[in-house]
Amino acid sequence: MRARAESGFTYLTVLFVVAFMGIGLAKTGQVWRTAVMREKEVELLYAGNQYRLAIERYYKRGAAQYPRALDDLLKDPRDPGTRRYLRKLYPDPITGSAEWGLVKGPDGGIMGVYSRSQDQPLKSAGFTAENMAFEGAGAYSDWKFVYTPDQSKLPVPASPVPGTPPPEGEIPMKLRQ
Repeated sequence: MRARAESGFTYLTVLFVVAFMGIGLAKTGQVWRTAVMREKEVELLYAGNQYRLAIERYYKRGAAQYPRALDDLLKDPRDPGTRRYLRKLYPDPITGSAEWGLVKGPDGGIMGVYSRSQDQPLKSAGFTAENMAFEGAGAYSDWKFVYTPDQSKLPVPASPVPGTPPPEGEIPMKLRQ
């Protein structure tokens, strides 16, 4: 009689050990998944910023024109030689697809890219200055890596007629130096 009671106790102990191991493995899986997603976010920020830089270089190299396709960043069709702005087309690390969402410019070209994932990002703050608009985004698709020419960096035209005051808001040439 006593042997049967002890065998039941051993069985119950094994069940508890298996249950605790399952809980531990589930927690480990959640930590692992979070680490993988953080790594994919870093890859997305890198790839997106590479596309933004390549689009900027393409735009500034030509006649202020955005590329018509992402392949134009691999070999500029406007240049008779081989001019590359990217070494390769990066896949979207979040979706795992080569397809990116495209932000069209006013001339019909591509002025930016974004992930097509609707998942909520883990990172919500602490972005660099160029990615500050991503703070508080609800989905990865809200992280748009766009190049827009900065009007404040363009040269200020001189006064058309000597002796006339500059347009309102413009700093006179003497004060700029």
